[in-house]
Parts: sequence; structure tokens; C-alpha cells
Amino acid sequence: MASVDSLFRLEGRVAVITGGAGLLGYQHATTIAGLGGLPVLLDINGEALAANAARLIEETGCQAATWVADITDLDALEVVGRELLARHGRVDILINNAARNPKVESAGDKDFSRLENFPWEQWQLDLNVGLGGAFNCAKVFGAQMARQGRGVIVNIASDLGVIAPDQRLYRVEGREADQQPVKPVTYSVVKHGLIGLTKYLATYWCEQGVRCNALSPGGVYAGQNDVFVSKLTQLIPLGRMADADEYRGAIAFLCSDASAYMNGANLVMDGGRSTW
Repeated sequence: MASVDSLFRLEGRVAVITGGAGLLGYQHATTIAGLGGLPVLLDINGEALAANAARLIEETGCQAATWVADITDLDALEVVGRELLARHGRVDILINNAARNPKVESAGDKDFSRLENFPWEQWQLDLNVGLGGAFNCAKVFGAQMARQGRGVIVNIASDLGVIAPDQRLYRVEGREADQQPVKPVTYSVVKHGLIGLTKYLATYWCEQGVRCNALSPGGVYAGQNDVFVSKLTQLIPLGRMADADEYRGAIAFLCSDASAYMNGANLVMDGGRSTW
């Protein structure tokens, strides 16, 4: 019988992390590196990607592989897949972390965030990255795992893939009801869609040994204004938002053999917000 500690180890495993230039992308990479795996960071932002890779070397000693890649471009992603296999021989883990998070802000004389004003082009862009990108990565890297006979896919969803946004968080004093900013529709649609994609993939390649689960984080401290933080924390039973590194344990569990009998599930880790 394997020890509990050994269940979490990832020696020799190659983990592709999309959105590798971002806040949580870096945390996912440190988790993989700390468990003995090789993080492969993908992002369209080359400068930020290089900065995260340099930080990873400095803080963990791990030399992560990096690719500047547009995950909405399937042809380009297939090139990355071939190069990755030529260099490392396999892919064991895919973390679909890349997403767009349209901000609650005004554009011109109309608040673009409201459904009535939300641009079609923005809708397409957000869904192309958040859902289309995850689909493309599953086609390229998930298919390779299926050929290998083993692999893990983790889709990063959100508590807003389980519940609707509480639009009271974004209200501005003195503005008419139809002019109030809101959390844009695409964020919730993408995150709900990722949970659906998780269930589909969990059953699609199960006979080839590929598991797929989702992680639904809650809000993470990232320099938000005090008013917003105060409003949000009142909705969370634990009374606070998450620190960026507090999802590392969940990633370690979902990516490793510690979760070997978990498939098609959504691990909600939101401080209890969706419980109320």
C-alpha cells in the first residue's frame, strides 16, 4: 500500500498550465514543481510569462518550460503539442487555467458591463478564450494523454460557475438602476460551461485512463478596493477572501494519485460563500 505522502508526488510528470503568466497560474506551477513535476507554462503574454518563469527559478529552483501560445488558435497549439512531445516525451497533466475576466468599468457614456450594452465582440472573445481555449487544449493534450493511457485534466472554474454574481457588490451610489455596473455575463457563462466540459471529458476518455475534474475557487485578494472587499467578505462564512497560495493543496490533490477515484467532480473552495 502506497503511503499518503507518495500519493501526492508527481516525479517525472509533465503538467501543461494555461494562463501561466497569471496570478493563479504561477501558484499552480509552484505546486507542480514542489511535488517533483515539470510545469509547462503557456500564455499569450510573453513578457509576463518570462517573469513568472524567472520567479519560479528564483523561488523553487525549477526550470519550467514556457511557450508563448494563443490557445484559441488550434493550429498553433498543435505545433506546441508536437514540440512539447519532442522535448519531453509525454504530457500527464493539463490545467485549463486561462480566462478573461472583463472588468466592471464604463466605456464612453454607457456602462458596457450591463447585458443590454455588452458587445457581441466581447462575448465572443471571452468565450473563445475561456471555453474555446479549454476545448482546444483538451483536443491537443487530452488526446495525447488518452494515447498514453493515463492523464489528468483540471479545469479552473469559479464559485460563479455554481452561483450567480451578486450584483449588489458592484453598485455605485447615486446612479440609476439601469446605469449600475454589473459583473459581465460572460464570466459566469464561461465558468458554468467549464463545469459542463469537465463532466463531458470525465466520461469521454475514462476508458483510456484520463480523469477530469474542476476546481471552483472563490475570490482572491488581488488589490481590490476596500469597499468591494468589505462587501464581498460579508458574503463569505469564513469572513475573508482567499490568499493566492491557498489553492495549492487542492491543485496537488486534483493533479495527483491522491484523487485517483475522483472523476467528473467540481471541488468548490470558496470559503463557504456558495453555502449561504
